[in-house]
Amino acid sequence: MQDNKTVNKARALYYNLFENFFFVSTKSENYFELVRLINILKENPLDAESGQALNNISEMLDPTSNVALVQEYDDLFHNPLTKKVRITASYYDEGVESGKKRVEMIQFVAKTKLRRDEKNYFEYEDSVAFIFSLMASLCDAIANGEKEYENTVHCIFAEIINEFIEEFAKDVFEHNSSKIFKEVIIVLHSFIAFERLYLDVSKAPKKERIIKKVEVEEISEAELERRAKNKALKALGPKKEESCPIDNVSASETEV
Repeated sequence: MQDNKTVNKARALYYNLFENFFFVSTKSENYFELVRLINILKENPLDAESGQALNNISEMLDPTSNVALVQEYDDLFHNPLTKKVRITASYYDEGVESGKKRVEMIQFVAKTKLRRDEKNYFEYEDSVAFIFSLMASLCDAIANGEKEYENTVHCIFAEIINEFIEEFAKDVFEHNSSKIFKEVIIVLHSFIAFERLYLDVSKAPKKERIIKKVEVEEISEAELERRAKNKALKALGPKKEESCPIDNVSASETEV
């Protein structure tokens, strides 16, 4: 793989852009950073279509307030009154929120110096925001001479991102509440096409969506009462901290 510092710096910027869109923070400094990234990338877009989308995003966003973005984000990913767009690779792979793709991502993270900051970052390791954050940090590391991460980046793209990103993007683009994010998906589409060329990865074949059916268990009133008592008794006992296979992660030089 050709070592191109400029290209990898640009790739890191795009991954950072998408991370900031798919993990919306209430902190004003994070929003201003997102606006800054848009202003940088719209000056030298990947193609005319993504360039127009970046300009549209710039016009739709209030440069002083993230209220509109946060509202649309909530309508897309958290609103119980609408169809929520799922954000994990495991969901698109198995129909569950924490599956083998999460395990694979944990294993990829373990091969790097980066760790998830569990106090501030609550998404799973295979969430789109976390994946983009990790890729941004790794592309930046490669640009700074850490070539050992080239294979990890290639594998994450080929085995994780490439496998589900089309279906995820389609869900976001077609959602009734998608306005700003519809334009984001246009930019994402152009970037993913670039990544496939740069990393020499073919588009993954479309596979049937797996939807897990939740079976409703019939429980007697006596059983419900028994379970409630057991739950109450357990609550009185000492709480144990859950063990985690990896340490802390956030998007900085040593954290994502």
